[in-house]
Amino acid sequence: MAASSAYFLVTRPSPSIPQFTLQSSSFTSHAFCFRSPKNRSRLPVLSMRQETKVSEVTTQSWNTSVLKSETPVLVEFYTNWCGPCQMVHQVIDEIATDYGGKLKRVVVNVDQEPQVAEQYDVKAVPIVILFKNGEKRESVVGSMSKEFFIATIERVLAT
Repeated sequence: MAASSAYFLVTRPSPSIPQFTLQSSSFTSHAFCFRSPKNRSRLPVLSMRQETKVSEVTTQSWNTSVLKSETPVLVEFYTNWCGPCQMVHQVIDEIATDYGGKLKRVVVNVDQEPQVAEQYDVKAVPIVILFKNGEKRESVVGSMSKEFFIATIERVLAT
């Protein structure tokens, strides 16, 4: 099955960009939004954090929360107004409960924490980066299937 692709230049929300919802765990796509440093404070959006209780990492807490963590860490880089980010967030929500204790999950809003995004060369969102022992091990750009994320997590945990 070929994956569909959707790319969005992200300078501000647009009514022409469709809203996405995840219908099943077999969804495969490579949708993502390009981030832009302009207009980052003018975007009226809902916070993804309303859906789940997950730690929001800042520039100040990055080292402690991610790099010095004894548990492998899955980091979601997102923006509130990005439809594909919301899809990835839903998929990771489903997966996170299965990896409680084995994997720590945090999120970084690239509009609020551009320094962290720049440090890891995040040019598009969503991107999920997995860290183990303070090192970047794997990354997934765009929205992928639940099975794809699980396979990536399993590779990192096995190393």
